[in-house]
Amino acid sequence: MDLKEWKKMNQDLTVGITTRNGGVSQSPFTALNLGFHVNDCKEDVLENRKIIANEIGIDLAKWVCAEQVHEPFIERVSKLDAGNGALTHSTAVSNADGLYTNEENLLLVSLYADCVPIYFYAPTYQMIGLAHAGWKGTVKQIAQKMIHIWVKKERIPVEDIFVAVGPSIGSCCYEVDDTVINKVKKLTLRSPFPYRDKGNGKYQLDLKKLNALLCLEEGINEEQLAVSQYCTSCRNDLFYSFRKEQGKTGRMMTYIGRINDKK
Repeated sequence: MDLKEWKKMNQDLTVGITTRNGGVSQSPFTALNLGFHVNDCKEDVLENRKIIANEIGIDLAKWVCAEQVHEPFIERVSKLDAGNGALTHSTAVSNADGLYTNEENLLLVSLYADCVPIYFYAPTYQMIGLAHAGWKGTVKQIAQKMIHIWVKKERIPVEDIFVAVGPSIGSCCYEVDDTVINKVKKLTLRSPFPYRDKGNGKYQLDLKKLNALLCLEEGINEEQLAVSQYCTSCRNDLFYSFRKEQGKTGRMMTYIGRINDKK
């Protein structure tokens, strides 16, 4: 996944994802854990966030974080939300897994360790968005809902919406059961469902591809869509992986903002 083309559309666009390296957190959160909610030392998490704020040149007072409750709930945020969730998890935008805005100098932030990060950008309308999609958010169609809101509520033509699916656990490492696959099968897809039946009620599911296909179903064209090839479990040296590390791990951060007054 290369978002250089997005940056060419707007020189003020700041977009990316962190790795697990370069921070101060101790095992099992080694080292750049950015999640307050994983029982890491809060002082270390805050120091890690300050490291990132300094590296990307965007003060924590401009960050806006979502609570992330594995639901398809999306909130439009504004400067009134600046700083929410930046210093403590309790102040994050509540009951939301998706955020979007067309305001400048806000950095939308969400956290990951295998779930799918999805970035949205409408350059003509200067709208940016992030969605957090685990399997629950995926089958509840959070990616499609973001696109639908932009088209119906914000009056943005679907042709102007670009989507990027970031690093997450790959089908190579993501085994699920009938409970998950039965929910996947209820989705409307013109393409074959992206999973492999292993037998005995076990399946290898490609969450990244599933989210990409759902975006295509909502009217996004292939040319407007980018998908990362990274598997967070395979590249556990680079990323945190909830599955690989049996739930005891940190969180990476995805971010996007239109920032014209970096500190």
